[in-house]
Amino acid sequence: MIAHLAMALSLTLPATATATATAAPAQVDLPLPGTNGVKYREKAGDPIRLAAYGLGTRRTYLRSATGNAFTWEKSLSEVSVSPGNRWAAGVPAAYRSGYDHLVVTDRTTGRASSIRTVKKPMTASYVSWSRDARRVALTVERKVSGKWRVLGFTVVDVVSKTARTVRISGLSAEAGFWWSPDGNLVSRHGGGLRVHRVSDGAVLRTYAGAGLPTGPEDSFSPSGKRLVTWCPSRFKEHLCLVDPATGRIARRVAARPEAVFGWWDESHLVAVMAHRGAYRLAVLDLGGRVTRVLAGLPARTWAADLWVSFTRTPGS
Repeated sequence: MIAHLAMALSLTLPATATATATAAPAQVDLPLPGTNGVKYREKAGDPIRLAAYGLGTRRTYLRSATGNAFTWEKSLSEVSVSPGNRWAAGVPAAYRSGYDHLVVTDRTTGRASSIRTVKKPMTASYVSWSRDARRVALTVERKVSGKWRVLGFTVVDVVSKTARTVRISGLSAEAGFWWSPDGNLVSRHGGGLRVHRVSDGAVLRTYAGAGLPTGPEDSFSPSGKRLVTWCPSRFKEHLCLVDPATGRIARRVAARPEAVFGWWDESHLVAVMAHRGAYRLAVLDLGGRVTRVLAGLPARTWAADLWVSFTRTPGS
């Protein structure tokens, strides 16, 4: 049936229209270098686009602005692309002149700027983009008695190319900062979350007992009306959906993912699921069912600290 339909289209459409129709395949399998043969399955109309991935901090790969090729960014330990795909923000693997930096590249022109963040021995990493694609939040850490401690956050304005660091006392050693939809910063606190004012770090709200952030991608749904967390231990389910307006757990998802890499759309998540002795990167609905497999992951690839980063398609 499909073959007959394709033949009919080729007979009735002008030659130029036929070429256009076949130029964009419904599905593309994108090879991911350095991952033991992993291919990412992308379809036309997907709400998010795989923009970068890496294996720990050893290898970081960035997708070209308009194509499908991934390039190993040897000087960067991590990289993330802004909403709308205009900017790429990368954290260098080494200090420069005694300072950590954020390298921001305008993907429309190829021009890169290196913006100084914090002084050695502090580090500023774990890139989080604001939804308006104007600012990057970084988590500031320092090694104390052989262990990393979170000291606060740095906010980089990619337009003005300036950075400002705010230090906060009493943070959890595993705290990390990422944007809320309204432009403040969220961090782990105890068995829940805290919202900090971006200007000075003041606590605006505490979600006690709401569960820990899934991270590293945005844990808020596209509308901002749902927040996904790892369920507190009192629940048998592993994923919880929190109402940001009240801080209450509104729903629990019957699934046991190895990791969550943000939202696919308002009613689906991107997660890594164990599968037959290996793993798969998949789209997971809020009933806990896999609705689409994005990539099969060999066990050794997942064990190499694979991470993936997406950018949302405009309008999705």
